[in-house]
Amino acid sequence: MSSSSIPEHLQWTGDDLAGAVLTGEQIQQRVAELGETISADYGDTPPLLVCVLKGAVTFMSDLMRAVRLPCDIDFMAVSSYGAATKSSGVVRIIKDLESDIAGRHVLIVEDIVDSGLTLNYLRKYLGARKPASLEVCALLLKEGEQKVEQTIRYVGFTIPSTFVVGYGLDVAEKYRNLDGIYTYQGEGS
Repeated sequence: MSSSSIPEHLQWTGDDLAGAVLTGEQIQQRVAELGETISADYGDTPPLLVCVLKGAVTFMSDLMRAVRLPCDIDFMAVSSYGAATKSSGVVRIIKDLESDIAGRHVLIVEDIVDSGLTLNYLRKYLGARKPASLEVCALLLKEGEQKVEQTIRYVGFTIPSTFVVGYGLDVAEKYRNLDGIYTYQGEGS
C-alpha cells in the first residue's frame, strides 16, 4: 500500500509528504464497497448521514453517492486538534446538527479514528438525543491508537500509526485536496 515517491503533480508539496498510504483508486474502490454494504444493511430504513467537518467532507461526498438509498445529510464541526498533529483530548462542538435525530437511524461519517476520544464524545452527545440507531462509518482507523474501546460498524482501511494527510485530512488546513492519502513528514510531525 505504500509508494516511495510522490507523483509529479504533487511536487508542490515539497518534502512534506513521505509517500502514498492509499491511492485515490484504492479509496474510490473501498468507498463503493462501503456504499453497497450500507445500502444493504439499512434497506427500508435510510440513515441520516452525519458528516464530521471538515475532514470527512470529501469522504461523505463520495460515500453518499455510493449509497443506493434516499438519505438525508447533516453536518457537525468538532475540534480536538486545532493546527496540531496530535489531538489535545479536549473536544469542542463548533457546529451542531440542524436535524432532529430522535427516532432516526444515524450514521456518523468520520475521516479518521485515532485515539477514539472525539468519537466517544460524539456518540454520547448524539446518543442522548435518542436516535433509533447510532453507527459509525470511518474511512481510516489508526492501528493501536485507540484509548477507548470502539465498535465501528464500517471501516474503510486500518492504517499504521502515522500522521496522514489528503482526501480531506489536513495539517493546518493544508493538503485536504489530495486525491490519495499520504504520510506527512513536514513541520510538527
